[in-house]
Amino acid sequence: MRLALGLMWLLHWLPLPLLGRFGAAVGSVLFVLLRKRRRITLINLRLAMPELSEQARVRLARQHFQAYSRSVWERAILWWAPQSRLRRLIQVEPGVPLDQIAAGPTILLCPHFVCLDVAGVAVMLESSLCSIYVAQKNKAFDDVLRRGRSRFRPVQLFSRKEGVKPIIRAMRDKLPYFMLPDMDFGAKDAEFVPFFGVPAATLTAPGRIASATGAAIIPVVATFLPGYRGYKVTFYPAWDNFPGEHMVAAARRMNAFIEERVREAPAEYFWTHKRYKTRPEGETSPYA
Repeated sequence: MRLALGLMWLLHWLPLPLLGRFGAAVGSVLFVLLRKRRRITLINLRLAMPELSEQARVRLARQHFQAYSRSVWERAILWWAPQSRLRRLIQVEPGVPLDQIAAGPTILLCPHFVCLDVAGVAVMLESSLCSIYVAQKNKAFDDVLRRGRSRFRPVQLFSRKEGVKPIIRAMRDKLPYFMLPDMDFGAKDAEFVPFFGVPAATLTAPGRIASATGAAIIPVVATFLPGYRGYKVTFYPAWDNFPGEHMVAAARRMNAFIEERVREAPAEYFWTHKRYKTRPEGETSPYA
């Protein structure tokens, strides 16, 4: 791992078009080699996009591996490039919502697109934040990842095991909560809500935390700019009347929003995750 990290450090000096093409080429190779992850991706795409032909789904899966690989190698720029270079490469629309963050508790809702780390950097160039962090198994990688994500401003990272209380305290201290809401963590604290028409275990935490704190929910999505020119980070308007009276309806609203964004950049969504792993009682896993 130290050799890989050393290679990443060297590669961060490359112009982004060269580094991006290198990452995409590696992704094409991994699409062939990583049969398990390729299978998961294709199962997800069959469930979520049955209107596509199998040939189209295979093509989209290959593009996803290329985008995912790019995002990993291009983290080198996020971890080691100077602020001036990052500001040139990251296009923020319409801008980090600093006024809303200063006005009260804020949840920055960031779905699992492969460039989500770019969204975190865009925020950290302007404001501190708090988030959930899962420690990496390799300590060397974990150390680099932590330093890379907190090199511009202090960041408070909490374990999922600590629950929501430390997050709520940090939010009340005017730290925005950078939240990744769309993974399958099991049935606990989740409801089965359609995601691309298929019931998916969906966290109700965004609605529950917003209800407890009065937080504004501001979605943020990071994607690649075309032509290896950099990245676009889009902050969407804060959601009105969220979560409302019903947490299940709030979860449906969130999933519908994420679906719309996925349709805009389908290759960049995190299809290698077993999004439909947890099933309603009596259903078998599609990955079995």
